[in-house]
Amino acid sequence: MQLEKLELREIRLPLIHPFETSFGRTTHRRILIIRAYDQSGAYGYGECTAPEEPFFNHETIDTAWLMISKFVSQLLAVAKIARAEQVNEALARIRGNRMAKGGVECAIWDLQARLAEQPLWRHLGGTQTIINSGVSIGLQPNLEMLLDQVDRELSAGYQRIKIKIKPGRDVQLVKAIREKHPHILLSVDANSAYTLADLEVLRELDGYNLLMIEQPLSPGDLVDHAKLQRVLQTPVCLDESIKTLNDVRHALELGSGKIINIKLGRVGGHSEARAIQAYCAERGIAVWCGGMLEAGIGRAHNIAMSTQLGFTLPGDVSASQRYWDEDIIEPAVTVSSSGTISAPEGIGLGYEVNEARLEGLVVRREMVALNS
Repeated sequence: MQLEKLELREIRLPLIHPFETSFGRTTHRRILIIRAYDQSGAYGYGECTAPEEPFFNHETIDTAWLMISKFVSQLLAVAKIARAEQVNEALARIRGNRMAKGGVECAIWDLQARLAEQPLWRHLGGTQTIINSGVSIGLQPNLEMLLDQVDRELSAGYQRIKIKIKPGRDVQLVKAIREKHPHILLSVDANSAYTLADLEVLRELDGYNLLMIEQPLSPGDLVDHAKLQRVLQTPVCLDESIKTLNDVRHALELGSGKIINIKLGRVGGHSEARAIQAYCAERGIAVWCGGMLEAGIGRAHNIAMSTQLGFTLPGDVSASQRYWDEDIIEPAVTVSSSGTISAPEGIGLGYEVNEARLEGLVVRREMVALNS
């Protein structure tokens, strides 16, 4: 493989329904699509999951664009990488900005899988041909709408329900769901909305037989999460606190949680994600794939990652139709009535990118040559 250039395109996609978390409400997505070209003319696709605003982490689509066009491209040009496995090390000088780096690395993994004429999931070492799917439900305007949404997702077959919570909108939501559905697999996601001063509320949540409480405390924090985990029976799941394999190692040594959410963008791509899942698998720590409101390309990469053996819990990889009137891949991602997704057999992503659809959504573009 000899990389020649990177193509950056921003598209804008309206969500079918607004998605609200403890840090904001999203009605549409600005998404950075990356295409990595080999000198042979072959190419692979990646999707940068950086959001529009710096509220999940420090990155945004605009900072990611700048980092890729000015710095990632320079380092790749100098490194002259021959394999996707080399990208992580080649970009190590760039501190943070893992979503920017991860989007590019994913595109190069897809390119390499296409050159090898293999499905990406198999090229990554995946072995699970069927993955289990859960669903993430944002904060709803009222309790009745939340319960209706839970009913719809269960009827669609999803194996795990996750709801977003924040202070003042937490215990009463979980209590209502549990009263109606006492035995479903249920978890909550706080997106760092609480502190140890909210221990009474978190202890109350501990009594509802939850699969996990995801990232209740500050992003990046491990110490307070360890204090919290010691007083809860419910597993704490770490999300925003985990960016690297070292973060996982420190978290497990401290006892900061019992479950790890792996998001491709947050950890910087497939290489770091594989290292994290392997490390956790060796220690019996469950991992699962988290979502960032991805379009089809990012969703396809999540499916590929989720086929690896370490992914033992239902992830946030749900059907395209939950988010978009029309996705940018064909066929759209679908979930079976039993809540599963089959690994695709096509080469690379396994889905065809609908270039006509994608081009119709483009609002800016840049072609960056990789010449040292």
